[in-house]
This record gives sequence, C-alpha cells and structure tokens, in this order.
Amino acid sequence: MNHLFLHCRPGFEKECAAEITQRAGERGQYGYIKTKDGSAFVLFVTQDQDGALALIKHLPFQELVFTRQWFAAAPIVTHLPPEDRVSPLLAVAETFPATRELVVETPDSNEGKELSALGRKFTGPFSRALRQAGQLQAEAPWFLHLLFLSGQRAYIGISPSGNRAPWPMGIPRLRQPKGAPSRATLKLEEAWHHFIPAQEWDFRLANGMHAVDLGAAPGGWTWQLVRRGMFVDAVDNGPMAKELMDSGLVTHQRVDGFLYRPEKPVHWLVCDIADKPARVASLISHWALEGYCREAVFNLKLPMKQRYGEVIKLAERMTDQFAQAGLDVELAFKQLYHDREEVTGHLRVY
Repeated sequence: MNHLFLHCRPGFEKECAAEITQRAGERGQYGYIKTKDGSAFVLFVTQDQDGALALIKHLPFQELVFTRQWFAAAPIVTHLPPEDRVSPLLAVAETFPATRELVVETPDSNEGKELSALGRKFTGPFSRALRQAGQLQAEAPWFLHLLFLSGQRAYIGISPSGNRAPWPMGIPRLRQPKGAPSRATLKLEEAWHHFIPAQEWDFRLANGMHAVDLGAAPGGWTWQLVRRGMFVDAVDNGPMAKELMDSGLVTHQRVDGFLYRPEKPVHWLVCDIADKPARVASLISHWALEGYCREAVFNLKLPMKQRYGEVIKLAERMTDQFAQAGLDVELAFKQLYHDREEVTGHLRVY
C-alpha cells in the first residue's frame, strides 16, 4: 500500500502535509501530497509501493503533532453502486490481513459530517460481510478503516493496533462536565487522555498532589485538577468560579502568571496563557530547569503563518536547553481535537 490517509483539523492541512513529508523523508520514504484547504485530511502517496505500510508500522504515531488519526490505504474506490456498496469494498478488504475491528469514518469537515448517517447505516451490513469472509478476528493486530468521501467514493485501509489513535478519526468523545466553569476544561482532560496512559492515571494524577494553574480564570483547567483531588494555586488576576473556591482545595493567587513562582516544587504545572508561543515555551522551560514541577501541560497559541515551523523551532529550542542542563525529560506536542489555533505540549521531568 502506498496511500497514507491522515486526518487533521480543518484548516491545518498544510501543516499536516509538511510534517508527514518531513518525517517520511527522514525514513527514506518520498512521495507527493494530495489535499485541499478545509478538507480535514491529507493523502500522502509514496513512491515505494509499500511505503505507506512501512511508515504506519515504524513511524511512531505519538510523534506526529498535526495528525489526528491515520491508516495505510488502497487507492480510492469509486463508482460504488448505491444498491450494493458491500461487494466492491469487501473485495478490497480481502486483500488486507485480518483485522480485529471495523472503524467507519468521514473527514471532520462540513461535507464529511453530512455522510455520518451513511456510515452508521453501513457499519452493520459491512461488519457482517467481513465476519462471514473471515476478515474480522478478535486477536488480529490491525484495525480496518473505511472512510466515505461521498456515497460513491471511499478509502479503505488498515492501521496497527499499537500505533494509532484509540478513537475513530482521532476524536475523543468527551462530555462537558456539569459544574465546570468553561469548555476549556476539555482541553486538559483530552491532554491527559493523549499523553498519559490510562493505567498510570492513579499515580501520576493522584489525590493530594499539589498543582499550579497559570492563567487559571475562570477555572476550567483548575476544575480538572480539583476533580482529581489536587491542591491548586490558581494564578490569575481575573475572578475564579465560586464553586472552585468553596472546594477548599484552591488558593487564588492574583499575580501575573509569568512572574509567579511556587514556594515549594509541585507535582503539576498547567498553563493556558494566551501569549506569544515563544514566551510561553520559555516560561515552561524555566519551571522545569529550576525544578519547580515534575510534569506540565501547556498550550502554545500559534501564529497565522509558519505554524508548523514555529512548533518545530520551539520544540528544538526547549530540547536543546534541557540537554545543555543535563536534564532528562520527555517532551511532546499534539494538536488536540479541543484545540483551535494552538497545540498542546506535555513535559515530564525524570
């Protein structure tokens, strides 16, 4: 397979394309891009006939910033007959190894959302046909992706179970919690789902930990910390939600987030300050270098132009700073579903 299908946020196709082109080239895989603005996906067609399959096996998905989900695909299937879409798609699926589960998707665009009803209606019949053909096996190491571009056009392909997003289209279905003071709370919840394995939540997001929230008001991110039973210094000159202050776990520090420093090191730093990305990245680096925190989640608000280049530049700058200081860290970035013109960073100090 030489077609690599990548889901991304609408409007960030160029960033997704630039990233996969660079990362594939580093692994000796070259090709060309097919996409259009606002489509919410990128297709990378490799020169090597099995190039997409090689990339999806060996390029770590977690390292990709602007790709939400991916799969190696056969060439697009066209002219699907409305009276029998199953047969031609099954014929393609039977050329793949056995898969454990069918994932039916559409691009995350207005056009794609109009196809969601078709996807739901088609899932049952196609799953039954796959099962009868022996293509669905519970222990198989692959997932089968079917993505409709229209009622007559679809991509079908596979992704490896250990190197993909756990959600269809890379979109976690999180509900706005009752009592949370803003929808920004979902950014931090999604970040934890993405960066921290579920089996590690109990000791990395533990009750009784101490945390700092820079740019806290009105408290969307603080709410998530309190929900985990943490003690929080909420740093912001703006007002905090009364319910959070009544919890007994929050201390409101009315100071500039760039100037605040904790009296003692804390377990967690979270930061959603709207400022230049270079300034925020420098702030996070300073906290880590000074030993003020063990882990951090932070957002970088991206410029209108050179968004991918800005992320790479700041990631390299932070990495160099930590290396020069001899600090052992884990640093990663992702444009999450609940992000907008930004990316979320995660830092862990060992």
